[in-house]
Amino acid sequence: MTTATVTGQPAEAAASSPDTPVDATGPLEQQAPRRPSLSPSRAADFKTCPLLYRFRTIDRLPERKSLAAVRGTLVHTVLEQLYDLPARERTPEAARELVAPAWEQLREDPSVAELFAEGGAADDQPAEQSLQAWLASAGKLVETYFSLEDPSRIEPQGREELVEVTLPDGLLLRGYVDRLDVAANGALRVVDYKTGSMPREAFEGKALFQMKFYALVLWRTRGVVASQLKLLYLGDGDALTYAPDEAELVRFERTLLAIWAAIERAVATGDFRPNRTRLCDWCDHQALCPSFGGTPPPFPAEAAAAAGWPALLPVVERD
Repeated sequence: MTTATVTGQPAEAAASSPDTPVDATGPLEQQAPRRPSLSPSRAADFKTCPLLYRFRTIDRLPERKSLAAVRGTLVHTVLEQLYDLPARERTPEAARELVAPAWEQLREDPSVAELFAEGGAADDQPAEQSLQAWLASAGKLVETYFSLEDPSRIEPQGREELVEVTLPDGLLLRGYVDRLDVAANGALRVVDYKTGSMPREAFEGKALFQMKFYALVLWRTRGVVASQLKLLYLGDGDALTYAPDEAELVRFERTLLAIWAAIERAVATGDFRPNRTRLCDWCDHQALCPSFGGTPPPFPAEAAAAAGWPALLPVVERD
């Protein structure tokens, strides 16, 4: 049996990770056990580097926030809040006015505020000057959005919405959709905002991985294949659209099940191999990575068990 949930979430919930183990709620007899889940980002992590997946999902090692990532959060927040306005008021000017209050909310996080603290400002500029330039760059991305869509003609059904489904084999898929549009005839459009530039054709498949994940969950929950997956690249004002079909989503589900089986094997043995790529240049965990001469900490078996993972397989001594 496939079980599913599609729920709108408040801002606080939307900011949390979809990979957080499912919490038990309600009366004790109705509580479901905590168990791991798979999201697009964590599936991509494992495909890129199993050890990175372990550090982020099981060890939950802290990572530094980047200016680019926080700017992405800011832009997403503004575009989400834009649709709180009446349709006729969704203008570039109104969107720009949302930037400052959204930033004030974000900077309440000390790890965000310290990015612009004295001595920690970007580009060797005074902190306030750097902040103004950074906010201006976020505002420019927001303005670019209006060259791609007319928000006054769109009424989303969902924004920053948690979608999840439990597949027949028990795998829980979870993720947050930036925007979900539903036409009068029931057709679904899944929209995702990207603050970078559109990738070259050779990398389109990687970009669409996340969107196919959402399409699969929505198909399993609603019985409708999304008519359009749409990636809006605000960095260069371009868009990538794709129309999946049911057979493709069946194949994609098998791909996710294979990834999950590999993750389960790695957890059962504690064997998460590093995979050195160009992306390692941006990794916060090089000091713990064997590819860079580091040693990972002992596998956190207790933390894994608390998150719902089965115990490690016993090590068999060989003569």
